[in-house]
Order: sequence, then C-alpha cells, then structure tokens
Amino acid sequence: MKGIKIFGALAIASLLFSANAFAQENNNRDENGKVVRGAYETNKAFDNTFIGIAGGVNSVIPSVKSTAKWGKIGLAADLNFGKWWTPAVGMRLGYHGLWDVSKLSIDGLQPGNRFGFHYVHGDFLWNISNSIGGYKETRFWNFVPYATMGVLDVCQGVNPFKKTSKNNIEYAAGAGLLNVLRLSNRVNLTIDLMALVGRGNAYTKAAGRFIVFPSATAGLQFNLGKTNFDRHSTITPVVIPVPFTTEQYNALKDKVAALEKENAALKDKIALLEKEVAPLRKLVNGQTYLYENGTFTAVDIKEGSPMSVYFDLGSSKLSAREKAHLEFFANNVVKGDTKLSVNGYADKQTGSSKYNQTLSEKRVKTVVDFLTKAGATESNIETAAHGSSVQLFDGAAKNRVVTIEVK
Repeated sequence: MKGIKIFGALAIASLLFSANAFAQENNNRDENGKVVRGAYETNKAFDNTFIGIAGGVNSVIPSVKSTAKWGKIGLAADLNFGKWWTPAVGMRLGYHGLWDVSKLSIDGLQPGNRFGFHYVHGDFLWNISNSIGGYKETRFWNFVPYATMGVLDVCQGVNPFKKTSKNNIEYAAGAGLLNVLRLSNRVNLTIDLMALVGRGNAYTKAAGRFIVFPSATAGLQFNLGKTNFDRHSTITPVVIPVPFTTEQYNALKDKVAALEKENAALKDKIALLEKEVAPLRKLVNGQTYLYENGTFTAVDIKEGSPMSVYFDLGSSKLSAREKAHLEFFANNVVKGDTKLSVNGYADKQTGSSKYNQTLSEKRVKTVVDFLTKAGATESNIETAAHGSSVQLFDGAAKNRVVTIEVK
C-alpha cells in the first residue's frame, strides 16, 4: 500500500506542476491572444533527436486481492534514443530495468529475493503541451504521455546472460508520463512515470492473470542536431488590427445588414421596371402608337390628315409621347395666324354619355392650352366636344382622341 501511495503522489505532483507551467504560458500567442499553430518544415534525419539516461526505482503488483503482496523497491535504469517528428509527435527506443523485488516466489526464488527485470521497448510520444498550447521552443515544462510496447525478460538472476539464470521472456505493454523540464537548449531534466503490464502466469504461479510493474525514474536528456522546428515559410500568422470598439463594430455590422436589405429591395424594383419597360424597347422612335390592354398598336398618320392626339382610358392628361407629337406639330405647322379646328372624343365602351361628354371637353381643353402656350392664337381655334356620340375609328382606344385640323 505504501508503494501505491508513493507512485500515486508522484503522478499527481507531475500533473499539477506541468498544468501550472502550462497555465503560465502567455507569450505563445499572437496580438489577438490566439495560440500560434501552423505547419512546420520537415526536419532532417538527425534533427530533433535525443538520448536519455535516468535512474530510479521499480516495483511489482501481482493481480491478487491482498495489497500486502505489493513488492519491495528495486533499482531501475533507463537508456533511450528518440526523435521528434513534429512538435507534438515523437518516438523513442530504449532499455528499462535492472532488478526488482517481490513478496511472491518467482519460479523457485524465495520471497524478498531480487530477480532480474529487463525491458526492451518502443514508445509513441505525444507532447500534449505543444498540441494544446502551440509549439514553443523555450517552454520550461512539457507534458508528454506515451504508450509503450516491447519484450520483457523476468529472470532468476540479475544478469540474464548467466547460464544459471532462468529467463521468462514475454511481450508487455503499458503507458507512461514523461515530464521534460528545459535546463538549456541542449539539456533537459526528465521525470518518467511508467506502468508496465505483463502476463502474470508467465513469471509466477502465485500471481493472477496480469502482473503490473510500476516504475519512476529521473535523469537527463541530451538534444542532438537541430533542436527546434521552423514554421513553414508560406504560412504567416495573420494579425488583424482592431481599430474600433465592439459597439462600433456592431453598429457597422447593423449598417451593412440594412444596406444589404436595401440593395435587395432595389434589385426587386429594377426587375419590375425592366418588366414594365420591356414592351417599350420594341417601339420605333417617331412612330405613333395606340396603347390598349397592355398592347401598343402603330397608327399611320397620313400627310394632310388631321393631327390625332390619343389619351389613356378615363384620362385627359397628355402622355410624354403625345406631348412630343404636339410639340412637333406646333413647331412645324402652327403660327400665330394659323386657324385650327380641335375636336374631342371618348370611347362609348366605357362610362356614361354624360361622363364621356365631360371627358371629351377636358381633353379638348388640354390640347388647346398646350397649343396656345406653343404660340397659337386662341381666337383662331375652333373647338367641339363630341363625347361618345361620334366614333371615328374601330376600337375603343382609337376613339380616346382629340383631332387637330388646319383650316
């Protein structure tokens, strides 16, 4: 039980110290407080490699119910060679062992005697500090969990090569926590906590199905070759200056949203206008047209015939086109002494006779006012309003007309 407490205390202390060191990192961020990450250039074979040596203690925990079976403390040594492929991912090969002491009999050994403990292994390393906090070459404490697998030899003698030593060789696997404390660019202090699991009955009949070998070592790690990683040259951290406050940003954001809404409304309006203008694109400049039920009909004005001015249904106002016709007529035909006859009409298909009479009178007045402003003498203009009693043309639209004739 005492051994369990020791190893547990070491693991918890390691977690607390590494977490505290990680929390104090404050210069691995950009101007916006964002952790700097990115692609890194591929390093050469010898770059970011390391060798490590360490010493410490082993123990053994057979998988039996009685905690009194926890072994005594044995001596441990580590020798490793590894490489970091990226700031977060690495591998290492190594030897771990020397001897151990158990309270169980190990294949003929009496309880309490030393037995050989030798583990040749490969480890997959994950630098969680660089993964979460971003790569930083000068970080003091790096927190590196790892998975381990290899060949374990438990033998009666401390020296496995003696003829009298009986070797029990099995595969084993486990997990560990490597703490790397930076002393300089080339030298690190390491604290390595590991728990290795093997097949219990391969080593002693007194153990259960599995047997666990915990260990704790401390030592030095020497960095070889290039000791840092360079960020890829095509990736540059983006720093976005913020020249205004949050309130100003939100105000600008609302303004942009309002402008986008207004722009969408204008697009809809343009589409409607395009639809309205489409029929007019087919009209020939200078030609006279009648408009009825959404359709324009060309009207031939023969030379010498009365000038005709057409109106919309129920209207006595001149359209822009008819104003242009009247203006052309006034400029080229009408003089101060020109005598004119102006007659107004309305179509009989709409409105009462009384209404159409009044409408034709208003149409006559509109034309006479226009001509007098253009230079005609009002006393030289004869007028008559016929309402819908006279229909000059076939079709309702053609009879919404005022005719002008030079006398």
